[in-house]
Amino acid sequence: MTKLTYAMAIDFATAIITNGTADFNGFSADEYLEKLESLKASLARRNGSERKPTKTQQANEGLKEDMWAYVSENGAKRANEVAEHFAISGQKASALLNALVKEGRLDKFTEKRVTYFRVAEGM
Repeated sequence: MTKLTYAMAIDFATAIITNGTADFNGFSADEYLEKLESLKASLARRNGSERKPTKTQQANEGLKEDMWAYVSENGAKRANEVAEHFAISGQKASALLNALVKEGRLDKFTEKRVTYFRVAEGM
């Protein structure tokens, strides 16, 4: 006997919704319901808003604050300048600077094909 998978349970539920009938493939309706409830619980845990931030996320928040302070004190900077100052990769610096742009705390502008970050207007 094969194992009942999430995909099989979803196919079963889809068939019932679409056609009003479905093939049980040797499993009981209760087994399908149990599998679907398990999937629902798994998705709720994965997407739950009650998740705590990871240690890396917490460290990045502190680093973002330091980066914002650095840019506010020193004017417009390129991502690689910020990366060198904080001894991190350019990719990480760029990601965190873009997060600050998304939050509205920094502005991003391009001059002669070089991207700079500066403190947003009104900050």
